[in-house]
Amino acid sequence: MPLPTKGRVLIAGGAGFLGSHLCDRYIGRGWEVLCVDNFHTGNKANVRHLMSHPNFELVRHDIVEPYLAEVDLILNFACPASPVHYQSNPIKTMKTSVLGTMNLLGLAKRVGARLTHASTSEVYGDPIQHPQTEAYWGNVNPIGVRSCYDEGKRAAETLCYDYNRMHDVDVRLVRIFNTYGPRMAPDDGRVVSNFIVQALQGDDITIYGDGSQTRSFCYCDDLLDGIIALTDQDETLGPINIGNANEFTVAELAERVIRLTGSRSRIVRKPLPSDDPKVRRPDLSLAQKHLNYQPKIELEEGLKKTIDYFRTVLAQR
Repeated sequence: MPLPTKGRVLIAGGAGFLGSHLCDRYIGRGWEVLCVDNFHTGNKANVRHLMSHPNFELVRHDIVEPYLAEVDLILNFACPASPVHYQSNPIKTMKTSVLGTMNLLGLAKRVGARLTHASTSEVYGDPIQHPQTEAYWGNVNPIGVRSCYDEGKRAAETLCYDYNRMHDVDVRLVRIFNTYGPRMAPDDGRVVSNFIVQALQGDDITIYGDGSQTRSFCYCDDLLDGIIALTDQDETLGPINIGNANEFTVAELAERVIRLTGSRSRIVRKPLPSDDPKVRRPDLSLAQKHLNYQPKIELEEGLKKTIDYFRTVLAQR
């Protein structure tokens, strides 16, 4: 069934980095937004500007517990997405991915809502195939320190497809590659926020390993365009890679951040964490075919916007 142009959307993890931007987007499209968050990593400040809007409602709730609501669309963005946060309570991370996704799929089944699930490039693990296509099954350690997130997200994808096959739940799966931008938490632990905060504070910039590992960095606005395009269309369920295919080494990113911030920070190196992927770049062929997706914001422009955001945040501390 086609998605209505306006309706009521439940955004799980709606006070988080990406979830809060989705709240903005759907409010702007005339939808009623039900923002559900347990504030484990979400932040009320991310949605404070929406609190007085008549179409916005904020609910403190953990999706590991069932939740009932009448909605037309569900966006599942409720899971810690950085190693620092998801490894802090790995069992809770797995519960959020598996039990939380199951609860939201059950809700989608009951009310006939479409559900877009935020999966991740981490389902590919430390990939042998490069770039990564959606047909690649991945190279994941099932018992490592990152497994709570990697395997949790893989299991959530399984649930989405099984609910679709068994109960005809209308699902969309997006595999999100490295994304950055305003509203990232300063203590997020991801490489872009780490480097910017360290540079602005004049601290040493920490590179794990020799810095030759690569990432493909997507500015949040481009990612949101892709997520909404996938959610709106009826041609494919996914999974669809969304990100930016331009690839940079971690060392190159550190050097750019130092230059753009005018920092005098030194680069220091520490041992590479267990199971850290050596390469990461999306094959965007399916996104281009089905969604006409093409990221527009280059790394330099996106970093400047993100640096400006963190300057403001750090000045308020």
